[in-house]
Amino acid sequence: HNSTRIRVRRPNRPLVFFFDCVRARVFHPSIDDMICFTCVPTGTIQVVQQCGKFSHFARPGCQIIIPCTGQGIAGSISTRIQSLDVEVETKTRDNVFVNIVVSTQYMVLSEENHLYDAFYKLTDSRAQIRSYVFDVVRSTVPRIKLDDVFESKEEIAQSVKEMLTKAMQDFGYQIINTLVTDIAPDARVKQAMNEINAAQRARVAAQDRAEADKIMVVKAAEADAESKYLAGTGMARQRQAIIAGLRESVVDFQSEITGISSKDVLDLMMMTQYYDTLKDIGTSKGSNTIFLPSGPGAVADAANAIRNGMMQAHAANAPSR
Repeated sequence: HNSTRIRVRRPNRPLVFFFDCVRARVFHPSIDDMICFTCVPTGTIQVVQQCGKFSHFARPGCQIIIPCTGQGIAGSISTRIQSLDVEVETKTRDNVFVNIVVSTQYMVLSEENHLYDAFYKLTDSRAQIRSYVFDVVRSTVPRIKLDDVFESKEEIAQSVKEMLTKAMQDFGYQIINTLVTDIAPDARVKQAMNEINAAQRARVAAQDRAEADKIMVVKAAEADAESKYLAGTGMARQRQAIIAGLRESVVDFQSEITGISSKDVLDLMMMTQYYDTLKDIGTSKGSNTIFLPSGPGAVADAANAIRNGMMQAHAANAPSR
């Protein structure tokens, strides 16, 4: 009946209060103006205030809010890992300006005291983190040369992480990781560095080519010397064999035919070799034209020249008295 008065008492447990409200709606439809619900998504925690004062945290799920008692949603806190990229322009030790991009991954700790600090102590967490990154990078990089900055990425990132961890822990934030994702000097500086690198590589390549040419020349000279040595050795052995053969031929010829001196036998053999040589020159492939005296007297002249040369060599090598 409309004259019936129903008194709703808020219990300590929200679930019991919820069922009391459901039962009360059967007798008093105006209870809709007293209760509302909020659905908190996963990965988010909502902050509930009552008359402007912190009341409690609404965890993920369906939560009851009683506007008639002054309760309301003051805001929400994300418990997921967040990322912030900060680009810092700074100067190196050798007076070169570079743009360094630092990426920071952070999250809010799930304990209630940390959630309270994250919501009420810090107005803008991203601006705070950005300020610390600027401070650390601009105090670290000016002590390093440009070429060493690329090799010191890990040290710079570690310095930023240590500073952020120490500073943001008081506000309920945990620094997961800090990375230096990009180091970008001026375009003209990049071009100059590339030209220096190209010149160094060209110099090394020229040295390698010169060393290779030197090795080829040395090896060719060694091969030529070895070839000439082997050719001379072969020629000496050939001449020794010819002399031994001539000696045996002279001895055999004199033993078979009497009245012939050694000189006559040598002249006959040299004439035979002379004509054999002319035959080989004429029949060999690709031979050039050679003009030589072809009479029997030419053979005698050649024999005399050889004999005189051998006698002169023997006289020169003979010990002086």
